[in-house]
Amino acid sequence: MMMKQSSPVSGFELPELAADNKINRVLAAALQSCDLSDVPVFEESPIYWGAAYFGLDRVSIFQGASEREQQEILCQLNQGLLHESLAIEQAGVGYMAKMVLMADSSQERMLYSLFGADETMHLAQLQPYAKSDMEKIAADPFLQLLAEIVESADKLVLLFVLQVVLEGWGLTHYRSLAKDCSDQGLRRLFQSFLQAESRHHGTGVMLFSQAQVSSSSQVTIVDCLATFLQMVRVGPQRVMGAIATQLGHLSRPQRIKILQQLDTVTHSHQRLQLLKALMTNTGGTIVDTLEAKGLFTPLSPEEAASYG
Repeated sequence: MMMKQSSPVSGFELPELAADNKINRVLAAALQSCDLSDVPVFEESPIYWGAAYFGLDRVSIFQGASEREQQEILCQLNQGLLHESLAIEQAGVGYMAKMVLMADSSQERMLYSLFGADETMHLAQLQPYAKSDMEKIAADPFLQLLAEIVESADKLVLLFVLQVVLEGWGLTHYRSLAKDCSDQGLRRLFQSFLQAESRHHGTGVMLFSQAQVSSSSQVTIVDCLATFLQMVRVGPQRVMGAIATQLGHLSRPQRIKILQQLDTVTHSHQRLQLLKALMTNTGGTIVDTLEAKGLFTPLSPEEAASYG
């Protein structure tokens, strides 16, 4: 008898059921405690985060673009933030379900079941703002890395990379999204995520600090985080990519100038130091290894211009 191959844990490739499928009615009833009453009917391309959020108020090529071009750049960046948030929560549902099966105690299993419910609620609340788009996910290096990591069979790798580092990173990211969001409903939504995400992160820190980390687990953790830190080191490539998509090919001097105006070194340094702090308390040896590779040092505009 042939066994059906399981779907990826991230759930990125799971199909959407037709609107009239009966399971949607059951899901809607189960989600009745999830308050979606504040979600309005949006225009096709809303702008929730303006030019200053992305540093575009300092970029001369953006300021010299037409109003329509500026709106298209901002729309692309806004959609990128929403798709990223949606994909993270979607992967979170699969991750928590996986951790239920990997739990070492009845209480841990119960806890991860509750965490899975948190992620499901967040996903349901975000879906009216953006729909999952496999093309965008496939083109995003961070989301592809996330999809690869969540498939790991090593519980300690999952705990440290996803719950200690990425959930900790996500707390700061969601606070930033909430603080600068121009839409009151969406701002409140991101704020409402923080308590649950903090609990997820704190549990990861606690469980990892109690564990004995094997050398093989440590090597895998370093490899995963090295890839992620390199993405951070190269600076705001997504912003430069949106400019290039809407305004056309950018020469190397243009790319360097944009990165200088975006202050890529400061942008990356702040994020790298946050990540280092998240790792330090529970993963001192891991931090030492990553630091020896120079992965907490941001790239210069000239270096970063070769990426993206």
